[in-house]
Amino acid sequence: MAERAADNVVFIGRKPTMSYVMAVLTQLNDKGQTEIKIRARGKAISTAVDVAEIVKNRFVKELVYKDIKIGTEELEGENKEKLNVSTIDLVLGK
Repeated sequence: MAERAADNVVFIGRKPTMSYVMAVLTQLNDKGQTEIKIRARGKAISTAVDVAEIVKNRFVKELVYKDIKIGTEELEGENKEKLNVSTIDLVLGK
């Protein structure tokens, strides 16, 4: 059985940046979260940073970075080769 992500985690993918900004704002406002984690891998890392900065600078000015974690995950490619993919977790809180 797959592990379920916590409610305060937003995974960044291929959608437009503002879709993720709205997801973060929904978690903070509607669900009453005081801390939100933005998680991304590979090419989505720049979008994750953009999302965090837009939310922090335009919408919720009292947010601060509580933690930033970077790392590498090893994934299996199409031909069973091992691929290293960079990861980032940005934790924002009030």
